[in-house]
Amino acid sequence: MNKAISLVGYKKSGKTTLMLELINELSKREIKVSAAKFSHHSFDRQDTDTGKIGSQAVDLAGLTEKETMFYWSGKKYLPDLIPLMTGDVLLVEGGKKLGWLPRVLILNKPEEAADLDNGLALATWGKVRTKYLPHLDRVEDLADLLLHRGFVLPGLDCGSCGNETCAELAAKIVSGLAGPGDCLARSTSLEIKVNGRALGMNPFVERIISRSVLGMLSELKGYSPGRVEIKIDQ
Repeated sequence: MNKAISLVGYKKSGKTTLMLELINELSKREIKVSAAKFSHHSFDRQDTDTGKIGSQAVDLAGLTEKETMFYWSGKKYLPDLIPLMTGDVLLVEGGKKLGWLPRVLILNKPEEAADLDNGLALATWGKVRTKYLPHLDRVEDLADLLLHRGFVLPGLDCGSCGNETCAELAAKIVSGLAGPGDCLARSTSLEIKVNGRALGMNPFVERIISRSVLGMLSELKGYSPGRVEIKIDQ
């Protein structure tokens, strides 16, 4: 998954409506969508059996013949959950503080853009426009924008690309001064995938893992320098 975008706006700006329209448009194009939603309140599980169990257990798995749900009582971070997702693209509703993917602003009034942009906005959507950002009013154009300019960085803030944070690199990508390929955490000589999704790692961690594994392999008969492939099925 290397295409992602967040839909950012304050309460009752129309984020969920736009999210559903965009998912429908991408589905028409046979593009599978993974979605994430940020909320300031707890998700409604009251008066359900799973809610009662989840209030007592440290985590909870819910399974039916057609669905699977997992609930953690503590805080998790979206980059840690992405390897579990199976979509071709990622759509995020909310997430104002996320600095590792671009965003589209849905404004109730023009002055909100100053608080929501953070150098990561590709465009605006809805009834309110700004003087400096492109404005979209067709969901087809928004889908095209996602597919052409959407991206996702690993959120490691490792600094290996020369920027202090992923947000700084993301802002440069949005402005055209850099590209997703400038993220060195995604271009190392070591690639580890979980459920088909590549894990981001900074060069320091890559060197530790690579040298440790190669050091152990060098003691085995039949080892010789070259491309090494290791497959682990859990």
